Amino acid sequence: MKAIETVIERILFASRWLLTPMYLGMTLLLALFAVKFFQELIHLVPNILELAETDLILVALALIDLTLVANLIIMVIISGYENFVSRIDLDENAEKLSWVGKLDSGTLKLKVAASIVAISSIHLLKAFMNTTKTDTTTLMWLVIIHMTFVVSALLLAWLDKMAFRHDH
Repeated sequence: MKAIETVIERILFASRWLLTPMYLGMTLLLALFAVKFFQELIHLVPNILELAETDLILVALALIDLTLVANLIIMVIISGYENFVSRIDLDENAEKLSWVGKLDSGTLKLKVAASIVAISSIHLLKAFMNTTKTDTTTLMWLVIIHMTFVVSALLLAWLDKMAFRHDH
């Protein structure tokens, strides 16, 4: 019976490697975000002199939005791989990110929640800057959805703080 238990445990532990193709897929997704970023930038350059200030700000917000999502993807890929699959072994001379190896799954959830709030904030700001094209009902729902993200992130942070309090 112990031998069966050992085999099952080894299979379960090895199953973490099934996440690797997902992280590789997210790397492809990151590359697609980079393509979209530069596509937006290339569309901006020839029209910069005719572009109104508000439109330039909207394009800038769209580029910031893409960058924030790309940062989120990187955090999930690297810390997810580190936490759930295998340590990332880099050469002594290799460039290292200060947060690699320091983000546990709880901290990663908080960073994802904060990133979602930031991305939602940008979408909300874009909608408010474009009020001539956005109806009041849509604006109301965007605010409600954004506040839902904010409250969720705050609750997640509070629950994380309560779960890891050292005085109990």
